[in-house]
Amino acid sequence: MLRSGVDFKFREYGFDSFFCLPGIKGSHEKGGVEGEVGRFRRRHLVPVPKVASLAELNVLVAAADRIDDDRHVSRRPQSVGEMAGAELVVMWPLPDEPFDSAAILASVKVDTKGRVCVRQSFYSVPVRLARRRVSVRLGAAELEVLYEGVVVARHQRSLHKGTEDLVLDHYLDVLARKPGALPGSTALAQARASGAFSAVHERFWAEARARLGDRAGTTALIGVLLLHRRLPAPVVSGAMEAALAIGSVDPEVVAIEARRAEARACAPVVPIGTGAHDVRPVPRLEGYDELLVAGGLR
Repeated sequence: MLRSGVDFKFREYGFDSFFCLPGIKGSHEKGGVEGEVGRFRRRHLVPVPKVASLAELNVLVAAADRIDDDRHVSRRPQSVGEMAGAELVVMWPLPDEPFDSAAILASVKVDTKGRVCVRQSFYSVPVRLARRRVSVRLGAAELEVLYEGVVVARHQRSLHKGTEDLVLDHYLDVLARKPGALPGSTALAQARASGAFSAVHERFWAEARARLGDRAGTTALIGVLLLHRRLPAPVVSGAMEAALAIGSVDPEVVAIEARRAEARACAPVVPIGTGAHDVRPVPRLEGYDELLVAGGLR
């Protein structure tokens, strides 16, 4: 039986671990498992797939598992999926709360560039936390940074050492004071590459610089980018389109258009007109006639 946290994980998910059978009877077990891993690799992972993230790789592996459900082992009448389904009904249920396997790094110092270094990769946090200590939850696919118990940054875990994962929003407070640093910033380059800094952002920025100059135009853009902290990205993008349509590059105009869009989205739909979908009663004027009589006008 395995000991410590490993055994606890197994028990948490409803099964126990045990060693292979001793002697000749169990000598084939390890080789059989390794052979199945090799078969799966040769069938589904050759040539080596090219993916952009662990999430994309997991989707690919899950699709391969579904294909293997139809496979028959050693001419057995039942498929792999059918045999797994038969075992499923006698398995213990999963726990109500999933086991949290993330590693907790209790004290990580933020450097002067607003980054934490975790497993030799760098991740941005809000630059106001520079030189402070934060906590990090490190999972297999995601990394969370916490300050005073609150999540302040969330990143997909890097697959390579020495990389930088920077979020443009983390640096806006500094860029608002130093807008000239925005065009050449790594955070902007990554936002462009990911699509977070979209074509409408580019158009708004170009129009703002053409009208106001580089510094003032960039400051106007940063004012719009700050709206993303409290409004959904599609709302802000639509508001930028609306502002450009009326010839404005004022971030306050973009904010007004965004609030109008949210108000329209939240307003209840009331049927109007006299068609079959109108559920309101036909208006009556008797009350107005009574007012005219009472006022001596009729």
